[in-house]
Amino acid sequence: MVKPTSYATVARLRELCIRTVMLTGDDQGSANAVARELGLDEVRAELLPGDKAAAVQELRKQGQIVAMVGDGLNDAPSLAADVGLSMSTGTDVAMEAAGITLMRGDPRLVADSFDVSRHTYSKIKPGLFWAFAYNVLGISLAALGMLNPVIAGAAMAFSSVSVVTNALHFAAGAATDVSSIQVA
Repeated sequence: MVKPTSYATVARLRELCIRTVMLTGDDQGSANAVARELGLDEVRAELLPGDKAAAVQELRKQGQIVAMVGDGLNDAPSLAADVGLSMSTGTDVAMEAAGITLMRGDPRLVADSFDVSRHTYSKIKPGLFWAFAYNVLGISLAALGMLNPVIAGAAMAFSSVSVVTNALHFAAGAATDVSSIQVA
């Protein structure tokens, strides 16, 4: 039976332009029915744990970034994808193999984790730019003897304040309850 929240999850993943592939040990007929019902892009059925891991590696060799979501013992080998996500309601082995554990058994957290990741990355990029800009300018001026140590200290303090302010702005603007996502 398909979880009712799975429909919303697949819809959000489509909005994020993420291709969905179901890797399952279930029989082909059942897997096709679920894939059709959810609107998945691809389904591979009747797979053993090693087959799932091989499918993940095949997708990676094609140049795709692969995020694998699983909760069972048979999913653990394939959770060594680029991003492995496990539900906390799953097995300990799956949670240990995954890089991210979703703290509730809600599939919508998968899309939420991608939202958090993209939002975080969008905050990191300008922070890195300004950190490098401060250092290039500061080192150049110091090498020329044109930078007073008091001003250099104030610039470093301002740099730290701007990084913390940017981080707080992220925390205030996060649309997702990040307490539901645990990164290993």
